[in-house]
Amino acid sequence: MISEDLQALVMIPGLSGHEDRVAREISARMPVPCRTDRLGNLIATFPGTGPSVMLFTHMDQLGFVVRKVEETGLIRVQRLGGVPERALLSQAVVLSVPNGRDIPGVIANKSHHATQPDEKYTVPKAADLYIDAGYASRADAEADGIQIGTPVTYAPNYMHLAGGRVAGTAIDDRAGCAVLLEVARSLAGRQDGPMVHAVFSTQEEFNLRGAVVAAQSLKPDIAIQIDLMLACDTPDMSAVGEMRLGGGPGISLYSFHGRGTLNGVLPHPALVTVFEGAAKELQMPLQRSAQVGVLTDLSYVQLVGEGVASIDVGFPMRYSHSSLEVCQISDLEDLARLLCTALEHITPETRLERGA
Repeated sequence: MISEDLQALVMIPGLSGHEDRVAREISARMPVPCRTDRLGNLIATFPGTGPSVMLFTHMDQLGFVVRKVEETGLIRVQRLGGVPERALLSQAVVLSVPNGRDIPGVIANKSHHATQPDEKYTVPKAADLYIDAGYASRADAEADGIQIGTPVTYAPNYMHLAGGRVAGTAIDDRAGCAVLLEVARSLAGRQDGPMVHAVFSTQEEFNLRGAVVAAQSLKPDIAIQIDLMLACDTPDMSAVGEMRLGGGPGISLYSFHGRGTLNGVLPHPALVTVFEGAAKELQMPLQRSAQVGVLTDLSYVQLVGEGVASIDVGFPMRYSHSSLEVCQISDLEDLARLLCTALEHITPETRLERGA
């Protein structure tokens, strides 16, 4: 079911602030009714006793926003989120206009035959890029619904690779959404356990917005965030850590952005113990991550109210923020199992006071 959910979700464009279509698909797949708030977060609550848990993942993706339509019909954009400039030339994109239409386009790449020697090893700045959607004039583009503010994302794609691995658009974090859907199905059939608020949040790629609003409303005691963890099993990443595809789910023991927004998460020791205990019970390997350059919604959720006991959990993923990201389905399935078991370990006796 996770594979099916993931494939469906990655094929739906959902730029930050424009997650409505993704939310509708997730809501249709949820086993219980969902509600939304003013930022578009999708929330389902499973009653229980003991500490309340906000279990969340983001459903938006990074991309671009149209900033200008040239008289020639070519389209200029602003980046939204951490889009890597060196991965953009020749990428297929879609421009999402009203009524659910997605207009195909391509980020232009200067013809090789006209490229000068000093250009061959340089990366154009995002401000210099333009999208060619085939229009012959600005009037043609505008008549088709293109205007300033139109959301643009990588063209949706999903492919099966060898060994149970998949490559897709916005695996970050539609894979987390697929995992949370699977956990929600389990929660719908349980007999007891903590109160769990399953939250599919918005605007994570736009400076971590939606989950904070959800947390302010829900006031959870515990926050568990599901997101990618940097796979380090390729030559360019081997010195960064030990997370690998097929090695199972992971927990973060340290994250710090280290640039721009200086924030991160040091997980609550009681929750580290909960997840280590759950993995041991399942006889499942539990990978560990400690990274600089990583930032999630949890960095701000942990500061809501009197403070929220928090931990980041996730799945290894290669090529983050590229047009095709790679993960392994078995890691997602094991992550769902781990989360279900970890939630069973959260009881009215769970102590959350630091140093207790």
